[in-house]
Amino acid sequence: MERTVPPPAASDAPAPEAPAPETPASDACFPDVAGLLDAMPRQRERGDTDAAGTPVTVNPRATAAPDTGFRAPRLQRLLPTPTGTPFTFVYGAVLAVISLVAAQLDPALVHILHQGSSTDVAHLVRTPVLVLVASALWIAGGILSPYGLALLFVLTALERRIGGVRTAGVFLLGHIGATLATEVPVGLAVLAGQLPASSLHRLDFGVSFGVAASLGALAGLLGPWLRWPLLGLFGWVLATDLMAFTDPLTDWGHPIALTIGVATWPLVRRRYRDRQSVAAG
Repeated sequence: MERTVPPPAASDAPAPEAPAPETPASDACFPDVAGLLDAMPRQRERGDTDAAGTPVTVNPRATAAPDTGFRAPRLQRLLPTPTGTPFTFVYGAVLAVISLVAAQLDPALVHILHQGSSTDVAHLVRTPVLVLVASALWIAGGILSPYGLALLFVLTALERRIGGVRTAGVFLLGHIGATLATEVPVGLAVLAGQLPASSLHRLDFGVSFGVAASLGALAGLLGPWLRWPLLGLFGWVLATDLMAFTDPLTDWGHPIALTIGVATWPLVRRRYRDRQSVAAG
């Protein structure tokens, strides 16, 4: 007869737990970074949904870059446009067409046209209005010359601030004023016998006097941090031309035109404030 050995009774005492691994002393010095990150509230991204599956709308201002107050100038505001600066746009287009056509003509014919448009003493005595207008249709050196490029940027900036009519007025004031200020003394010197009669037919044309006056007027509407460096740089260029003394009348005409533009500061500033008030109201 076989003996049946009963199985051992299950012990009610709990099994001893395995000892926990010791935490290195170096790890005990640092918090549980992963746990801290999981406990932090996270910002939902676009397209996230909540627990119920409802799409979450994110405020774009919350994720936008902070406003530093700096606004980069847009390229279209630096160049003339038909609606924003009609005077500069039309005038610049006319000058560009004339320059391109003149580049294709015979140089002898272009010289004849320049002579007919010259604001010398002889022409100013006979047909002053005609030559004062015609001389402003030529750019010495072409549309890509320094004064040609300056005309586009300076007149555009000035017209956006004071309007096309007043911009044209400043340009013509400098063009006519500096021309008379340099040519009238030549005529008087010829009458006094100080200069030869050939000085009455001195070739004089271009837009540089009008550009210089417009730059002087524009400087009065800029902040001091830009106004004085601009005037200082342009004044240094004019002083260099005077020291070279290659074309005395033209070299003296540019500072005169710049002074005329600076003299218009009270008028252009008043007009600028009026336009700002209308735009704000």
